[in-house]
Amino acid sequence: MEQHSPVVNNTITRDLNKISQKTGNIYESTMIIAKRSNQIAAEVKQELSHRMEEFAGYSDNLEETFENREQIELSRQFERLPKPTLTAIREFEEGKIYYRKIEENKE
Repeated sequence: MEQHSPVVNNTITRDLNKISQKTGNIYESTMIIAKRSNQIAAEVKQELSHRMEEFAGYSDNLEETFENREQIELSRQFERLPKPTLTAIREFEEGKIYYRKIEENKE
């Protein structure tokens, strides 16, 4: 699992002027953060699904699945990860997200 730098995992007040400063528009900044957040969530979901496949067996029944301690610990580990939105905001503020603006031709 990828190691993430510490992210505040609770609600804090954000300066909208600081967030909009990079793009000049709060809505563009919000869309960039939202798209990155969706990418992070998809990556985490894919990794969790891949690691959970290790526990899938052909002879498992429902009771055995609930008793699997390693599976429960893995689920808890993923639950403790910071929310994708918080990670995306941090990456945006630190300038770690690459984005480009597509200009429309005005003819």
